[in-house]
Amino acid sequence: MPTQQTVPDTTMRRLPPQACVSLIGMAGAGKSTLGRLLAERLGWAHLDTDHLIEASYGLPLQSVLDALGLETFLRAEESLVSSLSVRRTVISTGGSVVYGPTAVERLKLLGPVVFLEVSLPTFLKRVGDGGNRGLAIAPGKSREDLFAERQPLYRAAADFTLRTDEDSHQGCLERLHAWLLHEVEL
Repeated sequence: MPTQQTVPDTTMRRLPPQACVSLIGMAGAGKSTLGRLLAERLGWAHLDTDHLIEASYGLPLQSVLDALGLETFLRAEESLVSSLSVRRTVISTGGSVVYGPTAVERLKLLGPVVFLEVSLPTFLKRVGDGGNRGLAIAPGKSREDLFAERQPLYRAAADFTLRTDEDSHQGCLERLHAWLLHEVEL
């Protein structure tokens, strides 16, 4: 088993010792994948808020969304994320977290918020028709509408934007880690 590469907290100038890093972005942007990789690199915990919602309700995310309806689901997600009390954790959020101002405020209090950005064609390719993904989309809206609606919300919430569809997972991890170490201004 390979040894874990852990960077001492004292070198991470963008991260106070007990901070978190939160990843936001569209479905298919790589939040869960990059979140796990970054947590491993830092020697931190990883928390996927979609999985936390599933665990809270005992149902798959799509079933929770179907049972609650969009508005109630968004309020439940905001409440859950707003109450997070974690440290030294990489948080992979659901794509709809940016609709909850209290949730975004909580994430920003916990540490840097990173927008994992993808192009519209990449989003459409990765999510397909969106069925069974728990995609929080209002009736009558297209995936293109959803994409356009969320982009300014992600940008407004982010401390850093990382394009994830132009590099490998490892390349994205290296760029994000370098930014966290304050080695580069990307």
